[in-house]
Amino acid sequence: RSIRRQGEHFDRMVSSGLRQQRERDELLSRRRKNRTNGNGNNGNEMQQLTEEADSLGTSTGMMNELLDVGAANLSSLVGQRQRMRWVNRKVLDIGNKIGLSNSTMRMIERRDATDAYLVFGGMVVTMLVIYFLYF
Repeated sequence: RSIRRQGEHFDRMVSSGLRQQRERDELLSRRRKNRTNGNGNNGNEMQQLTEEADSLGTSTGMMNELLDVGAANLSSLVGQRQRMRWVNRKVLDIGNKIGLSNSTMRMIERRDATDAYLVFGGMVVTMLVIYFLYF
């Protein structure tokens, strides 16, 4: 079920990327045509401004869709985190029942902390890469 959602998300992102590229090319080609044609009549300029406003509205809609997808992913991650905590508690309970040693339990907890550091480090690196690619 999760894989299907991720596949749908990927398909939406690819199709929206292609759509964005096509719209960007259309806008730039219109701008280039205007520069080469010189000053056009006022009605043509109004039409172009209307089309530009429509394109900006479409872009705003796509950004809202992207934000919705991000919020859905975040809520999915929160749900996964809660399930993993439940699994962790169950594993510890089972471990206590079958008599795992304290050193093994400490090793498991230490590895959990190390994994958390790796996740947060990965998040920071990813955000830095996105920041430097954006600016």
